[in-house]
Amino acid sequence: MLRLMCRLKRALPQKVPCRFCPVMGKLQSKFKHSTYKCSRPDGFIEERIQTKAFQEYSPAHVDTVSVVAALNSDLCVSGGKDKTVVAYNWRTGNVVKRFKGHEREITKIACIYKSSQFFSASRDKTVTMWDLQSSSQPRQRFSGHTMVVTGLTVSPDSSQLCTGSRDNTLLLWDVGTGRCAESASVSRNLVTHLCWVPREPYVLQTSEDKTVRLWDSRGLQVAHTFPTQQHIQTHCAVSEDGHKCVSCSSGFGGEGCGATLWDLRQTRNRICEYRGHFQTVASCIFLPRALASMPAIATSSHDCKVKIWNQDTGACLFTLSLDGSGPLTSLAVADTIYLLCASFSRGIHLLGVDHSQGLELREVAAF
Repeated sequence: MLRLMCRLKRALPQKVPCRFCPVMGKLQSKFKHSTYKCSRPDGFIEERIQTKAFQEYSPAHVDTVSVVAALNSDLCVSGGKDKTVVAYNWRTGNVVKRFKGHEREITKIACIYKSSQFFSASRDKTVTMWDLQSSSQPRQRFSGHTMVVTGLTVSPDSSQLCTGSRDNTLLLWDVGTGRCAESASVSRNLVTHLCWVPREPYVLQTSEDKTVRLWDSRGLQVAHTFPTQQHIQTHCAVSEDGHKCVSCSSGFGGEGCGATLWDLRQTRNRICEYRGHFQTVASCIFLPRALASMPAIATSSHDCKVKIWNQDTGACLFTLSLDGSGPLTSLAVADTIYLLCASFSRGIHLLGVDHSQGLELREVAAF
């Protein structure tokens, strides 16, 4: 009996400290129960409970994580309310380097993929360029906005940086010199997100004025404005081939709370709608073909859910509930197997894509 009691005591899970309290080293693996919904071939939505080994690492931040982006196949870069930018190895659970220099919350991150350089935007109205291979000091600062910087994207050749703000302006910067090359302003255009179209001189932009705009970086002029939506457009993404884009919207109680697929070529028509979230959709991404077996889009929402959608039909293929995480703020592709998701209450989630029973997601780690 004494031996049995000892074995049971050893089997009990260790107490996990508060997410935003100092943690010493990695936490051991434990089992995690999560619920998810998936679509069956007959159209029925089935809810399941999964129990998987789950790894909780030392947190990257000590407060809400506002944004996460992939730097390469091993490292991600994130920023949050703690005013710090963190390079993190999500495979090992180790902080690679912390960068401090902003005076207020980090709002956006833009990485030069397969490079050691990246940019961070902040509520302090500035953008900072960092280099993982050099010191923790800023390599370059970009100051020109009069309000919080809410849009940030780098050109495909890494020579230009485009920033947007709640001050209704877009600024185009020369990365090498740090000088502002172009400036443009549109009344009531409170920028929420920017992304550069691959292999093109165009920048896609969402706004609180409920519109999606396509800008020509050659002179920084509006090339096209999509039909005005019913709700604030919170985020946008462009497909790898540059032919399509997706934007998502604010909302509450299921009203709004969706995403829209657009054609970036000649017609620029609305192609498909994705409805099913119950609160503001904060982030949307195209899943790479190497990650998904069909054209698919992923969204994350303030309702604590990540959803995967059939890009062509709008059908919801899978829903993962990250209960207790608070609003989900940012979503990014880590590699051909994993996604990264930032949240208000539990830092950053590493989500694994499973094809064994169709296209499914499971949370495998948090930091």
